[in-house]
Amino acid sequence: MQGIWNEERPGGRYSLLLACLHLLSFPYRGGVAIRNHLYDRNILRQEKLPCPIVSVGNLTVGGTGKTPTVILLANLLREKGLRPAVLSRGYGGNAKAPVNIVSDGNRLLMEWREAGDEPVLIAKSSPGVPVLTGPKRFLTGRVAVEHFGADVLILDDAFQHRALFRNLDILLVNAALPFGNGFLLPRGPLREPQGALGRAHLVIRTGGSGEMEKPLPGAPSLPSFRGIHQPQGLVEAGTDRALSLADLQGEKVCGFSGIASPEAFRRSLAALGAAVVAFRAFPDHHPYGPSDLDALRRLAGESGAKRIVTTEKDGVRLADFPVFLTEVSLLRIGMEITPAEPFAELIFSGLAGYSSRPSRGICNHEA
Repeated sequence: MQGIWNEERPGGRYSLLLACLHLLSFPYRGGVAIRNHLYDRNILRQEKLPCPIVSVGNLTVGGTGKTPTVILLANLLREKGLRPAVLSRGYGGNAKAPVNIVSDGNRLLMEWREAGDEPVLIAKSSPGVPVLTGPKRFLTGRVAVEHFGADVLILDDAFQHRALFRNLDILLVNAALPFGNGFLLPRGPLREPQGALGRAHLVIRTGGSGEMEKPLPGAPSLPSFRGIHQPQGLVEAGTDRALSLADLQGEKVCGFSGIASPEAFRRSLAALGAAVVAFRAFPDHHPYGPSDLDALRRLAGESGAKRIVTTEKDGVRLADFPVFLTEVSLLRIGMEITPAEPFAELIFSGLAGYSSRPSRGICNHEA
């Protein structure tokens, strides 16, 4: 779809398809406008939970770094003595219960096919933090508060989930292409018109450190931070043994990934000094099968690669293939937000002065 959205020539091979997608974007725009109008006028009312809530989301489809940002927030809040829980929709998971407990904070209770790959990755990367999935965040949030004692909730990918009140809306945008091609779905990657930016409390511009930042019209006064996808470690997938990032320096590598921005992963490998002699991109959330693994082994062998490397998120979806995992290294990529101290101060000040309806006395105290 990225190739179609990026097609600029009117006479190109996608011109007829683009015209159809453009027409389909009008009813989508209308539906979004009606829904937002109902919430803006309090005709549709937001439900409240009795503790502060921070939402992490974006205006476009995928690729802005929501998952590493959620992990960073969860660990930041836990390190400050709070009891955070993460609530996710569980995209890609086949669990159908209203509330699914991916992790109780101590144990991983669901595998990725049930929970989705991102909730499992969040759970593995945020020790001590419960992770729950379900379509209604009010229900999952209530369970997090009542059963796990959560005193702050993090909503993953929830900028458009307006049914639940939040104290802070963090909006992630790509530094180089904050609005993609400027069109709404399905003609472009925008989930909402650019004016929805005004609902955010702060913006994080994400991407590589060398990317040029485009202006954000309509949001000159929003606090803005820079989020850099930063390689943080290399591990043997089969044993979890930590390796040095320096091990990639000059090494012939076969890389692969099924994430929203596979090319960004390829650039990360090259920036670490790896000689990327082969690379295979799969669709986001791709469920790997034996034929994929055979093809990757052949690609690595034919290219003379000495190491096969993928992302941690892809490693979650390879759990069914322990033999293949012994042949793979995982690159751990985290989010670094600058300036760090003002960002943390803004988060804690935004969550400290919350107000909510009383609910059985649970969580009814200052965060």
